[in-house]
Amino acid sequence: MDQEQENIIVLTDEDGNELEFEELDRVEVDGREYAILLPLDDEEDEAIILRVEYEENGEEVFSHIEDDEEWEKVADFWQEMSEEELDDQE
Repeated sequence: MDQEQENIIVLTDEDGNELEFEELDRVEVDGREYAILLPLDDEEDEAIILRVEYEENGEEVFSHIEDDEEWEKVADFWQEMSEEELDDQE
């Protein structure tokens, strides 16, 4: 499996449609894990953030963040982290 395929996640929406995402990053904020995903079929190139939780069998479950404050905190953290990485590359 090549590197690109390893970053592809297929999720099923509430209507049973399979959607493909590229996983850009994973971050931990306040002890919770979040995945930063880019829809592969979205022309806007806008990333989404989903909370990652684990079932007892270890299977990952992705869920939407309902709390606006929580979403903003994760988005700000990821943006700061991304900017620091860009600064380090220069």
